Amino acid sequence: MSSAVQKRRPQTAQQFVLEELRRAITTGELRPGDQIRQDALAARFEVSRVPLREALKALEAEGLVVHHIHRGYFVAELSLDDLEEIYRIRELLETEAVRLAVGRMPEGTVGALERIQREVERAADAGDVPAMAAANRLFHFTLIEASGMPRLVRLIATLWDSTDAYRSLYYTDAPHRKLAVREHRAVLSALRHGDEAATVRRLDEHRAHAVAALRAVLGRDAD
Repeated sequence: MSSAVQKRRPQTAQQFVLEELRRAITTGELRPGDQIRQDALAARFEVSRVPLREALKALEAEGLVVHHIHRGYFVAELSLDDLEEIYRIRELLETEAVRLAVGRMPEGTVGALERIQREVERAADAGDVPAMAAANRLFHFTLIEASGMPRLVRLIATLWDSTDAYRSLYYTDAPHRKLAVREHRAVLSALRHGDEAATVRRLDEHRAHAVAALRAVLGRDAD
């Protein structure tokens, strides 16, 4: 087992497998529609099938995997309608969170976002999709958490969880990574000026571009 995996390993086998599977799905290592081969994963993680099955049940409850009788577990796929609904709900909830965040803006938040953005840009330049996906999520949630509304943040996080695998597909293309970098910079500029309306508008554009690109991906998959 690699040292990186060993460092991530928590106390129980089930927690370990759950975290590793969730990471593999949300970073795009396991892509939507991929079959989850339990024997191979049990060998890879050096665990029995029992904690693996329990982890898969937990992921099924989260909507990240689906189980087909006589076929096994697969990474969940979203329809275009599912994706657009999730992004629409995100727009409604995140707009409220961002308005609250800009209004109260805890000291140091913009500086933290600038530091995270440097990580986003380093990952984008290197073509490191998992690192960019992680830094992108941290960027958005640092802003959302500034709203001071933890229940709202948890609701938004659930929506993000269900589309993380698709976000990694989006970042696979270099032009999409470059666009995301420019859009983050525009958000930061609006935040530096305390411009609530511009911040919301820039984030709306950011989501809309991602949906348009993913609409094309899902449309190709359906052909």
